[in-house]
Amino acid sequence: MKDMAEAEALIVKMGEAARAAAVDLAVASAERKHAALIGAAEAIRTRAPEILAANARDLDYGREKGLSAAMLDRLRLDADRLRGIEDGLRAVAEQRDPVGEVVAEWDRPTGLHIRRVRTPIGVIGVIYESRPNVTADAGALALKSGNAVILRGGSESLHSSQAIHACMVQGLRQAGLPETAIQLVPTRDRAAVSAMLQAQGLIDVIIPRGGKGLVGLVQREARVPVFAHLEGICHIYVDRRADPGKARRVVLNAKTRRTGICGAAECLLIDRAADPDLRAALIADLVAAGVEVRAEGDLAGLPGTVPARPEDFGQEFLDMIIAARLVDGVDGAIAHIRRFGSQHTESILTEDDATAGRFFAGLDSAILMQNASTQFADGGEFGMGAEIGIATGKMHARGPVGAEQLTSFKYLVTGDGTIRA
Repeated sequence: MKDMAEAEALIVKMGEAARAAAVDLAVASAERKHAALIGAAEAIRTRAPEILAANARDLDYGREKGLSAAMLDRLRLDADRLRGIEDGLRAVAEQRDPVGEVVAEWDRPTGLHIRRVRTPIGVIGVIYESRPNVTADAGALALKSGNAVILRGGSESLHSSQAIHACMVQGLRQAGLPETAIQLVPTRDRAAVSAMLQAQGLIDVIIPRGGKGLVGLVQREARVPVFAHLEGICHIYVDRRADPGKARRVVLNAKTRRTGICGAAECLLIDRAADPDLRAALIADLVAAGVEVRAEGDLAGLPGTVPARPEDFGQEFLDMIIAARLVDGVDGAIAHIRRFGSQHTESILTEDDATAGRFFAGLDSAILMQNASTQFADGGEFGMGAEIGIATGKMHARGPVGAEQLTSFKYLVTGDGTIRA
C-alpha cells in the first residue's frame, strides 16, 4: 500500500460493503446464522492442514522479527488450539440469538405499550495483534449479534488469519449470507489501521485486542467509539482466612497457566497477618515453577526471590514474572489495587464471605472473583462461547464482550389511535 489515500480508499470500499451486509444481517434468521457458524466450524476441521501450514509461515516471520516466547505462544496454532476454535464456533452457534430479544416491556396510562428490544450495532471494526483465533471469535460473535465486521489482524498473523477467514466466508456462502459480512483487511500496512480509526459513518465501534501500545494508539486516534482495556494488570490477594490448599493451587494457576494472556496474575498481595508458612509456600511454589518473583519487604527475604523495584507494581509482564508484597488486610489490598490496577480482573482468596464482600464492594474492576484463578477472565469460560475482548470502560459493554454485548437496543411502541393530550 503506497500511501494513506490508498488505505482510506480500501477501508471505504470495505466499509460500504459491510454496511450493505449489515442491512441483510439485521433481518437474517437465527437459523441461517447458526448454519453459517456450523459451516465455518466444519471448514476449520477439514482445512486444518492448510491453516497449520499458514501458521508455520507466520511463526517463521515472527521469529525473524524477534518476537518473545510469550508472543510466539500467542501466535502459535496446533491441533488442540484449532479444535478449540472449532468448539468455540459451535458454542456460539448454539447460543440463543440476542437480536430481537425483549429486554423490558411495560404499559403506560396513555394506552401505549412499550418494548425495549436488542438490535445489532451495525458495523464493528476489530483490530488485533498476534492471536489468529480472534479472527474466528470476532467473526462469530459479530455474526451471531447481527453485525458486519471488518477485521484487521496483526502483521505476524496475516497468513493464519487469512486461512481462518476463508473458513468463515465458506460458512457464510453455504448459508446464503453475504460474504462481505466478515471481511479481513488484506494488508500488513499500518495505514489501514489509521483509516479504520477515522472511518466515521462506516464503522460504528472499534474493538482493539492487543497490548498497551495498540490499545493506547486506538484510544488516542479513534474518531469512532471504542470498547477496550488498556492493560490486564490483574491482582490476586491472599487473605489471612484463605484455605492454604486452595490458595497455593489458585495462585500458581493464575500466574503460570498462560502468562501471555490479559487474565494472567501480575501481582500477588498477601495479608501481613497470614500464616508465615503459607507465605513461604506460595512463593516457593512460584519459584519452583520458574517464575521470577519480584518481592518487597519481608517477602524479599524468602529463597529464590529478587528485590522488587517501584515500577514492578502496576506492570503487565505477560511473562513468567510476578510482583509480590505484603498488605495490611483487605483494606490494604483494596488501596493497592486502586492505585496500581487497570480495572481488569482481581481475585481474593478467603473463606470469609464478609471479607470477600468488602473486596467486591471496594473495587470497581470489570471482573472480581473469590477463590478462583484470574485465568477465568474469558468469555468462553463465562459461557459466552467466545469473546472479542475484555472491556474495562464503564459505558455500554463491560467485562467479556460476547454476542449480547455487541447489541444496542431500540424501543418499539404500539398504540391504538393514541394521541397525546
